[in-house]
Amino acid sequence: MPLHSAVALICATVSLFVIAGAEDPYRFFNWNVTYGDIFPLGVRQTGILINGQFPGPDIHSVTNDNLIINVFNSLNEPFLLSWNGVQNRRNSYEDGVYGTTCPIPPGKNFTYILQVKDQIGSFYYFPSLGFHKAAGGFGGIRILSRPRIPVPFPDPAGDYTVLIGDWYKANHTDLRAQLDSGRKLPFPDGILINGRGPGGASFNVEQGKTYRLRISNVGLQSSLNFRIQNHKLKLVEVEGTHTLQTTYSSIDLHLGQSMSVLFTADQSAQDYYIVVSSRFTNPVLTSTATLRYSNSAGPVSGPPPGGPTIQVDWSLNQARSIRTNLTASGPRPNPQGSYHYGLINTTRTIRLANSAGQVNGKQRYAVNSVSFVPADTPLKLADFFKIDGVYRIGSISDNPTGGGIYLDTSVMNSDYRSFIEIVFQNDEDIVQSWHLDGYSFFVVGMDGGQWTAASRNGYNLRDAVSRCTTQVYPKSWTAIYVALDNVGMWNLRSEYWARQYLGQQFYLRVFTTSTSLRDEYPIPKNALLCGRASGRRTRPL
Repeated sequence: MPLHSAVALICATVSLFVIAGAEDPYRFFNWNVTYGDIFPLGVRQTGILINGQFPGPDIHSVTNDNLIINVFNSLNEPFLLSWNGVQNRRNSYEDGVYGTTCPIPPGKNFTYILQVKDQIGSFYYFPSLGFHKAAGGFGGIRILSRPRIPVPFPDPAGDYTVLIGDWYKANHTDLRAQLDSGRKLPFPDGILINGRGPGGASFNVEQGKTYRLRISNVGLQSSLNFRIQNHKLKLVEVEGTHTLQTTYSSIDLHLGQSMSVLFTADQSAQDYYIVVSSRFTNPVLTSTATLRYSNSAGPVSGPPPGGPTIQVDWSLNQARSIRTNLTASGPRPNPQGSYHYGLINTTRTIRLANSAGQVNGKQRYAVNSVSFVPADTPLKLADFFKIDGVYRIGSISDNPTGGGIYLDTSVMNSDYRSFIEIVFQNDEDIVQSWHLDGYSFFVVGMDGGQWTAASRNGYNLRDAVSRCTTQVYPKSWTAIYVALDNVGMWNLRSEYWARQYLGQQFYLRVFTTSTSLRDEYPIPKNALLCGRASGRRTRPL
């Protein structure tokens, strides 16, 4: 499609389906998704590029902005982008996962219409289908506060996106074929920092100034530790929540997690190591980048500083220390602490247990014994068009069954405006990381062993951090509170990407009988239709 045609389509789409008031600005993006040769670990492999970039371009926005993102798929296979942490309020059709959105066919385009309603913070986007994430196609998202909303720290001298993640030298097609054949993936080959291998990335600073790093773990299976030689890191934001400004020498980011740290270039003028290393692995993977002072007197010296390796208690204690700054503003002027989640009675407890096993001789992963398999039609479209037989409500239990793994298109029903407790129980010996689309939730507790009702006595009901991705340590549990105030079909998934691909996910259907636009937007007029929804109309004639 020529560029002028694409722009015309975008303008037509926006004029047809305006989802916010005219006072909220629009930002337009035209992205061409292609394959290209990349060499992040020194060998040529096929990467997924956006406008020729690996990683893809950052999205810069301000609270309530409308983002009009025209994605042209120049790959030879279907493609979707999803927006990790962007809540797509009242509009799960735009979420960009297969349960909500039809894939963009090869040679075609689709225009996402997103609004970053009532959000601030650091997030990222990624390709959600076909194990594409192992080839790239990811990039940073930053949502700045509106000009009159106070931010609890001075403007930094610079603001950098830092995308970290483990990486394979093999192409995503080879990795996908291994998973499709029922085999596990091998240990990753290395760690990338902004798409580059050891020593490849650099960040320029001026002595005496303070900088913000927006760090996201966009990897496939490894928790990572981040540190800067001789510099302290002050945590200020986690996935849209301003935190207590605690200082750390290094910080853990589990799969799918994002956070912002401030650091001051207060050391003697030279180059310093930025180090990212894997956690809870043997061997330990390590990669480095360079922090370069503008008046540097010399290159990095000595070995890169070491960090924690297999210590779970160290990571657990750090996680518990990450708390909400109750007096700071969030996306609105009122303090973040004005929402007293600890005083609200929960109406339902959902306990979710992850498991691994074989089904028909092939490796699968499950939640409450159900290993998710995609239906032939996106679940949200099946809901909208009232297509029977695509999925069944109640196909996954509220509690672990203890039974063997079986395959199903698992959907859990829930009531709009209910306030629920979800407990993630991890009886395996690796760290789990869970993400819920469409929401932020309060991480009220985490500890070792089995969760029981008595575990609630240790919950943080005052200043737990609100985020969209949480870890569960080995042989441990994590509990969250969620206010189900966003109607839609929302993916709850493992961020361990092979486990997600092989079934460790399901959809939370937040449902209301209301047809009011105050509760949910209509299906986008430009929505792609596929499967049993093909040939239908998004609007009456």
